[in-house]
Amino acid sequence: MSGSGAAPGPASGSSPAACRFAHYFVLCGIDADSGLEPDELAVLYQWLEADRHGKSQDAANTTSGENFDQSPLRRTFKSKVLAHYPQNIEWNPFDQDAVNMLCMPKGLSFRTQTDNKDPQFHSFIITREDGSRTYGFVLTFYEEVTSKQICTAMQTLYQMHNAEHYSSVYASSSCSMDSLASSIDEGDTTSLLKLQRYNSYDISRDTLYVSKSICLITPLPFMQACKKFLIQLYKAVTSQQPPPLPLESYIHNILYEVPLPPPGRSLKFYGVYEPVICQRPGLSELPLSDYPLREVFELLGLENLVQVFTCVLLEMQILLYSQDYQRLMTVAEGITTLLFPFQWQHVYVPILPASLLHFLDAPVPYLMGLQSKEGTDRSKLELPQEANLCFVDIDNHFIELPEEFPQFPNKVDFIQELSEVLLQFGIPPEGSLHCSESATKLKNLVLKDLVNDKKNGNVSANSISMYELLKGNETIARLQALAKRTGVTVEKMDLSASLSEKEKDLKLQCEEAELRDYQLNVQLREVFANRFTQMFADYEAFVIQTAQDLESWLTNREQMQNFDKASFLSDQPEPYLPFLSRFIETQMFATFIDNKIMSQWEEKDPLLRVFDSRIEKIRLYNVRAPTLRTSIYQKCSTLKEAAQSIEQRLMKMDHTAIHPHLLDMKIGQGKYEQGFFPKLQSDVLATGPTNNNRWVSRSATAQRRKDRLRQHSEHVGLDNDLREGKSALWSHLIQFQDREEKQEHLAESPVALGPERRKSDSGVMLPTLRVSLIQDMRHIQNMSEIKTDVGRARAWIRLSLEKKLLSQHLKQLLSNQLLTKKLYKRYAFLRCEEEREQFLYHLLSLNAVDYFCFTSVFTTIMIPYRSVIIPIKKLSNAIITSNPWICVSGELGDTGVMQIPKNLLEMTFECQNLGKLTTVQIGHDNSGLLAKWLVDCVMVRNEITGHTYRFPCGRWLGKGIDDGSLERILIGELMTSAADEDLVKQCRTPPQQKSPTVARRLSITSLTGKTTKPNAGQIQEGIGEAVNNIVKHFHKPEKERGSLTVLLCGESGLVAALEQVFHHGFKSARIFHKNVFIWDFIERAVAYFETTDQILDNEDDVLIQKSSCKTFCHYVNAINTAPRNIGKDGKFQILVCLGTRDRLLPQWIPLLAECPAITRMYEESALLRDHMTVNSLIRILQTIQDFTIVLEGSLIKGVDV
Repeated sequence: MSGSGAAPGPASGSSPAACRFAHYFVLCGIDADSGLEPDELAVLYQWLEADRHGKSQDAANTTSGENFDQSPLRRTFKSKVLAHYPQNIEWNPFDQDAVNMLCMPKGLSFRTQTDNKDPQFHSFIITREDGSRTYGFVLTFYEEVTSKQICTAMQTLYQMHNAEHYSSVYASSSCSMDSLASSIDEGDTTSLLKLQRYNSYDISRDTLYVSKSICLITPLPFMQACKKFLIQLYKAVTSQQPPPLPLESYIHNILYEVPLPPPGRSLKFYGVYEPVICQRPGLSELPLSDYPLREVFELLGLENLVQVFTCVLLEMQILLYSQDYQRLMTVAEGITTLLFPFQWQHVYVPILPASLLHFLDAPVPYLMGLQSKEGTDRSKLELPQEANLCFVDIDNHFIELPEEFPQFPNKVDFIQELSEVLLQFGIPPEGSLHCSESATKLKNLVLKDLVNDKKNGNVSANSISMYELLKGNETIARLQALAKRTGVTVEKMDLSASLSEKEKDLKLQCEEAELRDYQLNVQLREVFANRFTQMFADYEAFVIQTAQDLESWLTNREQMQNFDKASFLSDQPEPYLPFLSRFIETQMFATFIDNKIMSQWEEKDPLLRVFDSRIEKIRLYNVRAPTLRTSIYQKCSTLKEAAQSIEQRLMKMDHTAIHPHLLDMKIGQGKYEQGFFPKLQSDVLATGPTNNNRWVSRSATAQRRKDRLRQHSEHVGLDNDLREGKSALWSHLIQFQDREEKQEHLAESPVALGPERRKSDSGVMLPTLRVSLIQDMRHIQNMSEIKTDVGRARAWIRLSLEKKLLSQHLKQLLSNQLLTKKLYKRYAFLRCEEEREQFLYHLLSLNAVDYFCFTSVFTTIMIPYRSVIIPIKKLSNAIITSNPWICVSGELGDTGVMQIPKNLLEMTFECQNLGKLTTVQIGHDNSGLLAKWLVDCVMVRNEITGHTYRFPCGRWLGKGIDDGSLERILIGELMTSAADEDLVKQCRTPPQQKSPTVARRLSITSLTGKTTKPNAGQIQEGIGEAVNNIVKHFHKPEKERGSLTVLLCGESGLVAALEQVFHHGFKSARIFHKNVFIWDFIERAVAYFETTDQILDNEDDVLIQKSSCKTFCHYVNAINTAPRNIGKDGKFQILVCLGTRDRLLPQWIPLLAECPAITRMYEESALLRDHMTVNSLIRILQTIQDFTIVLEGSLIKGVDV
C-alpha cells in the first residue's frame, strides 16, 4: 500500500483480504487483571518538564511511578489492547504497542458521574518503514468500572493523595477548601460543591467510569464511513434496547464481507441501525481524501494555510499544536493531501504522544502534531530553536513562520481563487475558530442526548413537549418508518408523522452537508493541483534517463543526475525562481522524478499517473497554441466537472455489501448489557468466510487489465521519446555539426562579432572574436550544468538571441537542404521555402533589443573573459616596472584581485559568470623606476556572448602625479556595434540604458590645458539631471532598471555633477606647483570641525550641527584610513556614494558652505558661497532620500563606517 492510499501492490493483489474495507477491529481499555498501572513514560515526561521549568523534584514526585501532587482522576494509567480481530494479516502485521499508544495517547482516563463523559472521535496514521500507511479511526467512550478491586485502588490513591497534599501545603484544616481549588487544572471555574467532589472519590457515593476505545484499522482513509460505523456501535451499547443482531455480526461483516469500493465507484454497507455510504475516486481523479478541508480552512484561515503549505513544500519543520487529536490529524492530512502530485517524505507523526516530546529536537524535517494541555499557555511550551521551524497553534488561529523563505508563486492570485471557492460554500477566507461543527458540538462528536443549552446537560427551564423528548430516538423513527410503509395506522399519528418528517428533513440536511463537504474538498484540491500542473507542465522534457535497466539505475542512483535543474529553471518565469530553485532541491521533488524514471520499468505511481494524464490533457487543448512560460495566473477550469463526479457517485450506489447476519455462535454468547461493550467471541471473529473467492478472480482480472494497460502505455511511449529530454532542434544541430566537422575548411565561418574598433594610440586593441554556429554549440556542450537535449537546445537559442545571431544561425542551419529533407517530412513548416524565409525575417527584428537571457539565467557556469588595458602612449610609458593588478565586478560577483603579467596589457581569465559587468578596479604597487601609468581605458569581453564593456579612465596611476592614486575604480559601459545602432534606428526600439560615451574629465585641468569650464547654469542643470535620472530609475519596474552605479559614478552621474559644483570658483588649481583637489578642502573642513566643536554651544540647533559634524568627520576619517591606495578624487567619490546611501548629503552641504576654509579656497562668485544656490542644492538632494540606495561592493570596499 503506497503512501497515497493506493491499492496494494501485485504481491497482495491475489488475496481476498487485500480487498477488504477494514483490516482490524481493536478494543483498548483497562485490564482488570493487572489493575491500575501508572504510565511510566508519561510520568517521566512530567518529571522532565518540571525539572526543565525549575520546579523541585518533589513537585513532580515519581516515587514508585506515582505523582502525589496530581489528582488520581487526572493521572495517567496504562491502557492495553484488550482484543483485536483478526489476530494478524501477513502483509499488514498488527503493531500492538503503536496501536495502543495511538488509540489512547493519554492512556486511561477516569471520570465520576459528575464529569462530562461524552464520547470523542479521533483518527491516526501509522507509517511503515517502506513508506506505506495504515489508517486508524477511534471512538473513545466511558464505561462504568465494575471491578471492586479497581474502585478500591482508586479510593486508596485518593486517601494517599489527600494526606500527602494537605500535610505538605497546609498546617490546619481551615484552608482545606483552598487546597482543593489549588490542585484543580488551571482555568476550570465551577461551583464549590463540584470542587469538593472533583478532588475526591468515595466508593460508597460515587460511580467510577473508565475510558475504552473501539477502533477500525483500514488501508484507505475512509474517515467519514468509519466514524459513522463506530458511532452506531456505541449507540447500540448505550441503547435501552439490544441491537437487532449481536455486535459480532456487524464487526464480522465489516471485517470480512465489506469490500473496498473499486476506483470510481460508490459502496453502501450496513451499520447497526442505518446504511453507511462511501465513495472512491476514479483512476484519473485526485486520490482519496476524506478529511474535511472546510475544517482546516476554518481553523487556520486561508492566508495562514497557504504559508504553512509553502513551508511544507520546502520541507521545513512543521509542528501542529492543539488540544484536540482529531484537529491535529485533520490539519496534517489536509495539508499533505494538497501536495499532489508530491508526497511528504520525512517524519510524519500527526499525533505525537506527550512522552515522545524529545522527538521535536530531531535535526531533520518533520510534520508532527502535539497535544496541548487544557489551560496551558502556549508561551510555556519550550520549542527547539530552529530557524526553519513553523509552529501552528490550531486552537488560537496563530502561526509562527521561519525567518526567511520564498513565497508561493502567484500567491495573491492563488489566494483570490481559493477565496472564491470558499465563499461559494459560505466559508469566510479569514477562517473562524467558532463556526466549525467541531467547535459548536464539542469536537464534532457530542451525541444528541443533551438539550440545546449545553450547560452541563441541565434541562431547560421551559416545558418540553413529548416530541422534543423523543426527538432523536432511533427506535421510534424506525417504527414510524415501518408503519408508514405498511400502511398501519397508529394512535397519536400526528406526533409520529411530525417526528418522521422532521427526522427525514434532518437526515437530508446531513446528507446534503456531507455532499457539500465532499464537493468543497475536491474543488479546493483541484485549485492546488492546477497550480502544480501549470508550473510543471514541461517537467518531462528535463528528466534525464541514462540507465538501460532498473537494476543499473538503482545501483548508481546516488551518483546520477536525474533532472536538468539548470535548464528547467532557465525556462521558468523570473518571479517563480526564488521558490522553484529551492523546491527542486527537496526530497519530495527528487522522489517524484525517481518515480517518473522508474515508471519505464514498473507500474506507474498512482499520483504520477494522474498528474501525467492532466499534463497530457493540457497538451491536447493547446495543440494549436503551445503554452508559453509566463507568470500570468491561469485559473482552474475543472471545478464543476470534479464536483459533478462526486455528486453522481453519492446519489447512485454502484455496489451494496452483504447485510450483517447471524453468525454460528453458541447459545448464551453475544449477551447484551446496557452501557457495557460486550466481550466479543473471538472464535467467530478470528477468520472470515471461505466463499469469497470471487474477490480473487476480480483482482486477477484487474491485474490482467493492468498488464494490458502497461503494454499499451509502452507502445504509446515509443511515440513520446521527444518529450522526455529529447529535442528535434538539438538533434538537427548535432547532425549539422557532424557534417560540418567532417569538412575542416567549413568548420568555422568567418562571422565577426562586436564593433569595428579604431586602433588606439598604443596600438593595443581587442582581437576580433570569430564565432560560428558550431562554436556556439561547443560552448553549450561544455556546460556541465545542462543534462538534457531540450536544455541544450534552449540554452543555444538563448545564447544566439543574446548574441543577436539567432536568425543568422538558423539560416545557416537550414541552408543544408539535404539534411533538412532527411529530418523533416514533406509537409513540415521548415520545408516550405516561403514560410521559412518569412520566419527568419521576423527573427531578424529581435536584434533591435539587447537581451541578457543567457547571461542572467546560467549564473553558475564558468565563462572565459578577455581584458585589454589601453594606455595613452603619447603621454606615458607603455611599459611599467611596477606590478599591476585588476579586479572585474559584475551584478553576480567579482573576480577578486588578479595580477597582470608584467609588460602584458592583454590577458584572458575564466571565472564564474559575473553577469552584466559594472566596475573594474585597476592599480599597481608603485615599484621600480617606471611606476607612473596613464591609462586611457580598460576593455573586457565575455568570450561566449561577445558582450564588450569599456571602462574609461583617462587618469594617471602613480605617486606624485595627478591625485596620487595607485588604484582607480572605473565604471563600465556596454559597447554597441555600428550595425546594431543602424538597426535600432530602423526598428525605433530604444537600446538598453548605458552610460554616455562623453570623454571623462581627466582632472581639474586637462592634460592639454584646453578644457572649457561649464558655467553656473550648466552645472545646476547637470545636478538636476543626475538626481532626476536616479528618481526615474526607482520609478521603473525592477526588470527595466539600468545600472545604479552608472547613475552615481558614471560620466553624467551624481558624483561628476557634484564635482562640478565643488570645482566652480576654486581660487587656484595649483599652489606652490602642487595640485589642489576637492579632498584637500574636505580635509581642512574636518580639521576645523574637530578643533572648533565647542564654539557652537550657544546656537539653537547645536545638537543637530554637532551630530552632523561628528558624522561627517567619522566618514572622512574612515575613508582616509581605509587600506586602499585610492587617490583624492576617488575618496571624494566614495564620500558622495556613502552620503547618498545613508541620506546624509543634505546635512553635509550646509556645513561645508559655512566652513571658514571656504573663504580662503573659493572665490566670491563660487556656487558654494551663494546661499540661494546651496539651499536649492539641498532641496534637490532631498528628493532621493525616499529611495533605498544599495551600493556595489567594489565602490566602498575596505571602508568601515
